[in-house]
Amino acid sequence: MKPDYKKIKIRHYILLALSVILLFFLNNNNYKINQLKRINSISKANIINTETTSSKGLFLESWQVIKTNYYNRNLNSQNWYKWKKRYANKIKTDEDAYVAINTMLASLDDSYSKFMSEGEFREQNNAINSRLYGIGINIASISGKIYIVNVLKDAPAYAAGIRPGDIILKVNDNDVNGASLYHTAQLIKGEENESIELELLRGTEKFKKSTKREEINVKTIEYKKITDEIGYIRISSFIGADTPKEFIIALNKLQNPKGLILDLRGNAGGLFQNAVIISNFFLDKGNIVQVVARQGKKNIYTAKPEGCIYKNPVVVLVDGSTASASEIVASALKDNNRAILVGSRTYGKGLVQKIFPLYNKTGMNLTIARYLTPSGKDINKKGFEPDYTINFTHSDFINDNDPQLAYAQKYLEKL
Repeated sequence: MKPDYKKIKIRHYILLALSVILLFFLNNNNYKINQLKRINSISKANIINTETTSSKGLFLESWQVIKTNYYNRNLNSQNWYKWKKRYANKIKTDEDAYVAINTMLASLDDSYSKFMSEGEFREQNNAINSRLYGIGINIASISGKIYIVNVLKDAPAYAAGIRPGDIILKVNDNDVNGASLYHTAQLIKGEENESIELELLRGTEKFKKSTKREEINVKTIEYKKITDEIGYIRISSFIGADTPKEFIIALNKLQNPKGLILDLRGNAGGLFQNAVIISNFFLDKGNIVQVVARQGKKNIYTAKPEGCIYKNPVVVLVDGSTASASEIVASALKDNNRAILVGSRTYGKGLVQKIFPLYNKTGMNLTIARYLTPSGKDINKKGFEPDYTINFTHSDFINDNDPQLAYAQKYLEKL
């Protein structure tokens, strides 16, 4: 199976990490499929608050959540009571509340703290539960054009004849040339069984394809054997609650290879708990990550010997879109001398968000802490360099070359 990964510089808009760690334990010498039951403590999201309140009540609840939980106690050097005073008698509708809440959050100058309407919050919960409604494609932005880089087999897009390499020109008559990935993705996703029409460009041919959205079974793990002795696992996201289970299944299928390539390129992050658990898969000791909370209290998460299930050599592939939870994994393996990193400088997201369910089925992702690498480095807005920098050019993308993967393979073959 050829990996669908293409090296693409994508800026991701929602980089999410939970602050609560759910510990689990695995047998050190045996990780057969029946041990997947032992990871069931990783519960899926079911955190929508169905209690209702007035529009003003929603605003006041949001104001209080930010005031008491935001990681920076001085709230970006401002008197937080000014917002309550400004909007106290101006909230009449839900739209008024949304505007006021978003204005408060914008004043923090923190792009990762975000208020979500009922629909947006439901969509995020669906993503965590690996339940998405769409047509089964992965897209990327290259030079202002929206490319389809992967089409899931048996998904609506595949049945409609949509293929990797097609350029999306319009979604339901909405021109997406030069549009952001987020905007385009929002147009493509929607309610189940709704019709969607794409105008596509394949080579020099323009054409239209119509299909219907369906529930997509999201898998975050891809794997294959590079050689008889070298395995490859790509984690596309840490957002799914089933990611650790998928990883163990992949490792079993690869039959404990003598060397493993772990591909975290393009991985924008996800659940904090997943990052800690998967880091522990490779570590039998040492620190995984340091989390600095609002009061300055530092929590250090360490590897448990019983959590380690793979001890052979590892190469981790990273790039400019390796962010958040994926940076936690990469830095944990790097700082503990457990793996070498190949690729390019990572994104640099060193902040941790917590999900706060709010009244009226809305929610908020709020930054509640920052994290440091095991060696104590703050990577926020800086990222970190790999051990071996290998460029991946636009020409490589066009010609289906992957010099970073090739370097990793050669490195392991020499061991």
